[in-house]
Amino acid sequence: MESSGTTRRQATRQRLYEAAVTLIAEKGFSATTVDEIAERAGVAKGTVYYNFKSKTELFEELLRHGVGLLTASLRAAAEESAERGGTRVEALDAMIRAGLAFIDRYPAFTQLYVAELWRTNRAWQSTLLVVRQEAVAVVEGVLRDAVESGELSEEIDIPLTAAALVGMVLVAALDWQAFQPERSIDEVHSALSLLLHGRVSGH
Repeated sequence: MESSGTTRRQATRQRLYEAAVTLIAEKGFSATTVDEIAERAGVAKGTVYYNFKSKTELFEELLRHGVGLLTASLRAAAEESAERGGTRVEALDAMIRAGLAFIDRYPAFTQLYVAELWRTNRAWQSTLLVVRQEAVAVVEGVLRDAVESGELSEEIDIPLTAAALVGMVLVAALDWQAFQPERSIDEVHSALSLLLHGRVSGH
C-alpha cells in the first residue's frame, strides 16, 4: 500500500510533467524556465527542485515517463489481443490503435518526442535512445513471433520493420492532429491497418 506522501509526490510529478511538456512544446526547451513550469503546475519553484535536480533532469524524466506510458500501452494491446486468441498481425493492428490513442491523449508530448529524436548533442540523447528502443522492442517481439509462427515472411527485416511501424504511427498521428483533425481515430486506424495488411496495392 502506498503512503499518502508517495501518492501526493506522484501527483505533483504528474503536474510538473504536464506543465513542462506543454510549455516546452510551445516555446522550446531553452526558452522555458523552471519558474514558468512551477507556475503552470501551480507549485512553488522549490517543489520543482525538490523533485528534480535541474530542468534537464526534469525533461529527461519526462521523456522516460512518456515513452514508458506508450510502451506499456503497446504491450497491453498486444497481450489483450493474444488473450482473445488473435493472430500476431491482429496484435500489431491493436498496437497501432493503442499508439494512435496514446498520441491523441498526449499530443504535446508526442510532438516533443519526435522533435527531440532528431536533435543531436542534447544531454538526454542517450536516455532518449534507450526509451525509444524499449518501445520499438515491444513491436519487434510481436514481429519475431509472427515470423516464427509463419504469419509473416522470414524475409522481413525485424528491426527496420518495427521502426517503420512505430514511425508510421507517430507521423500519421501528428499529421492527423495538425492537418486532418476532423477525422476520427477509427478512420486513421483503418487507413494504417490497410498498410499493415499490405492491401494498398489493390491485391
